[in-house]
Amino acid sequence: MIPIFLMKYVILENYVTQSVAQKRSMIQGQCQDLVSQISQSGYIHGASSSAVDRQMKQLANLYNGRVIVVNSNFRIIRDTFGIDEDKYIISEEVLESFLGTDSSNYNQENEFLELTVPIKAEGTKEIEGILIVSVSTEDVDEGRDALNNTVWILQVVLTILICMTAFYMARLLTRPFGKITQSLEEVRGSVIEDQEISIPDYTETKLLSEAYNRMLRRMKLQEDSRQEFVSNVSHELKTPITSMKVLADSLLAQDEVPAELYKEFMGDIAEEIDRENKIITDLLSLVKMDRKSSDVNIQETNINQLIELILKRLRPIAAKRGIDLVLESFKPVFAEVDETKLTLALSNLVENGIKYNTENGWVHVSLNVDNKYFYVKVEDSGIGIPEESQEHIFERFYRVDKSHSREIGGTGLGLAITRSAVLMHHGAIKVYSKEGEGTTFTVRIPLKYVP
Repeated sequence: MIPIFLMKYVILENYVTQSVAQKRSMIQGQCQDLVSQISQSGYIHGASSSAVDRQMKQLANLYNGRVIVVNSNFRIIRDTFGIDEDKYIISEEVLESFLGTDSSNYNQENEFLELTVPIKAEGTKEIEGILIVSVSTEDVDEGRDALNNTVWILQVVLTILICMTAFYMARLLTRPFGKITQSLEEVRGSVIEDQEISIPDYTETKLLSEAYNRMLRRMKLQEDSRQEFVSNVSHELKTPITSMKVLADSLLAQDEVPAELYKEFMGDIAEEIDRENKIITDLLSLVKMDRKSSDVNIQETNINQLIELILKRLRPIAAKRGIDLVLESFKPVFAEVDETKLTLALSNLVENGIKYNTENGWVHVSLNVDNKYFYVKVEDSGIGIPEESQEHIFERFYRVDKSHSREIGGTGLGLAITRSAVLMHHGAIKVYSKEGEGTTFTVRIPLKYVP
């Protein structure tokens, strides 16, 4: 609509400019004829000429204007209005005309056009007077008003058409987005997999639909993970309590319990308490890992000593199964880390290497460094991880072989804790494994911690 308003202004201004220019051109032509007669008749020197008077009057009447003749002394010798004769006139336009220049002045506010034309002596270039013609431009303004009304009607019609077209096009173009909105509003309940949408009308709506469907699938995975997590937590916490309840009830049901049986049952209860405590400890550790980075206690740490302490603590566990635990360190490594969280992460990797290993196997831990990162690799000769399970092993409570894991005593939270700790340090962890041939975990962590 803005170009329509600009077009209206340009049309009206162009009309006025052309009308005034056309009127000026016509008057200048008639003024040249009149100036020629004045010069030939000696009218400027006081000679009378009815032909000049008649032509001046006709010019004034034709344009509803006024004609003035001024001699070289700036005295008005003829005025078709008859009110300023024998008076003197001096103005910028008059002075320019005496210098030999035609001039014109259009006054739109007062609706008149004034022209000044030099009167030259016949046969010479000497200026012996000037002719001043003032004409009304009321007809130009009337024409401008009429054209303004016409353009205004056109403007209203075009504005209505533009608004109608814009409204129609807006509805047409936004209809696919309305479909998306409707589809989103129809999403109800938890049956997420059946609520995917497809709006291929535009590239944008197609991409938006695909992004929405990906989000739904992620929500489905999160919902499944949440339900499984809640189920696993309930089961894992309830199982030791159930065992302890059964053992306790067995003791209470007997009047006289042999000391050996009492001791055995109490030992089993102690094991179940330890198991419950480990589950709760791992859950609390995971909760702490989920907190903001402001909870990270970063300090300069000797990574070589940290790993040696971890292996020293786990060697008795490895020795029970005849597993060889080896550390290979290439360079001294100092890094800015949270010692507690990193210890927990690396301990889980090494402990898993021991738990899920074969009898008389081995676990190799290597430490290396470059100018930006340090690298920890934990390799074992264990049972390995099936390929289809490798992308899930960092999920909470996920177990490759649930029955075997429970026999070993794992909670299914160790690798989730490890991954959270590594990510908290802005690091990365990867797994390489082949079933029956062992597993390798590689951890990369920056030497300098950046909040």
